[in-house]
Amino acid sequence: MIQGNSKTGLRELTRDNLKQCFELKVSKDQMKYIASNEDSLKDAENNADVARPFAIYHEGKMVGFAMFAFDEEYEDPFDRYWLWRFMIDTDHQGKGIGSEALRTIIRYFKDNGANNIRLSTKEDNIKALNLYKRAGFYETGEMNDEEIVLQLDL
Repeated sequence: MIQGNSKTGLRELTRDNLKQCFELKVSKDQMKYIASNEDSLKDAENNADVARPFAIYHEGKMVGFAMFAFDEEYEDPFDRYWLWRFMIDTDHQGKGIGSEALRTIIRYFKDNGANNIRLSTKEDNIKALNLYKRAGFYETGEMNDEEIVLQLDL
């Protein structure tokens, strides 16, 4: 386990767990909010200098996917650290795993020198917005394409 507690943590994606990651899915009503894990990993390959993709494990089982952007060279020190992707498989939602995984992600950012975390999502993605706001994220008033930007100061 790269990061986490005894129940929930982050692990690197390898040839051994990649297929399992591609099998993770969100519910149909959530598909409009998030790219597939396959597309996310293509984005990671195209942005290999900043992208950090991880599998999320809970009690030894892969339950989700997350991808971060760490761009320490970016000129704006408050725009260097992003939670680019975050998903929990539909079969594992509603059990508090997303909240626990988000706490693990926040700890990863802190442990790796981030001063804040930024993310963006659609205004009507109410479940995600509630999750992020419960964790301390706030709306910045900025837009990223058609998504609102949220930030957590560390």
